Amino acid sequence: MRTELVSEPGDPARPNEDFSAVALPASGLGGALVVADGVTPPRTGTGCLHSVPWFTGRLGGALTELTVSRRDLTLSEVLSRAIRRTAEGHEGSCDLSHPRTPQATVVVARWSPETVEYLILSDSTLLVESPEGAVTALLDDRLSRLPRAALATDALVDATLRNKEGGFYTAAADPAVAEHAVTGSLPRAEVRSLTALTDGATRWVEKFREGDWADCFTLVRKRGPQELVDRVRALERADAEARTYLGRSKTHDDATVVYAEL
Repeated sequence: MRTELVSEPGDPARPNEDFSAVALPASGLGGALVVADGVTPPRTGTGCLHSVPWFTGRLGGALTELTVSRRDLTLSEVLSRAIRRTAEGHEGSCDLSHPRTPQATVVVARWSPETVEYLILSDSTLLVESPEGAVTALLDDRLSRLPRAALATDALVDATLRNKEGGFYTAAADPAVAEHAVTGSLPRAEVRSLTALTDGATRWVEKFREGDWADCFTLVRKRGPQELVDRVRALERADAEARTYLGRSKTHDDATVVYAEL
């Protein structure tokens, strides 16, 4: 089995807010991958004493352990328990009702000899390759479908859309958001490999339009995850002044790519 993982901060002077892991149980049967992309906090604060990397580390660690050790749970149940466990770690010291309490997007995939299960919450992406080479992008596209006017300011988003019906959901402090994740399962025989990407890496497709999802997958499979991240960084640097593609968003974002052949 081949696995490759790259996770690179957008700014070397700041901690990486992404979490990523690949777990291969001692039984040798199946495995799992986990990616959590921490939501960069606003300057106005989060009501929490802890950093986003603290949160994604706790959440990602809980997701990894539960995904592997509790195969009797669905991935939605795993996410719910991981959120609850993480919240219990700081509910006594922090205001977890704050709309910007530390939070993250999530991708989880778990495979056995029979099935491949998946869960996606918010704007990270899972690419699935079939034995014939076809690539399918599994997405939670609710955020991308919202009108730009609705996203005009952070205050507007927090008040009307963040973790609300008709808006979009992230893993924060409420275990109930797990019910809103995009989930499913595929026969193991229909999956040859998986690639999970945070939105800092999917910029190659979604922002810079360098290719489609199949092109992105082929680049990762043939050249490796680092090549994708390096190409995104080069495109970001070239666009830093023109802002043709990135608009209001930050020039560089944390970028994580996990590739696993099953």
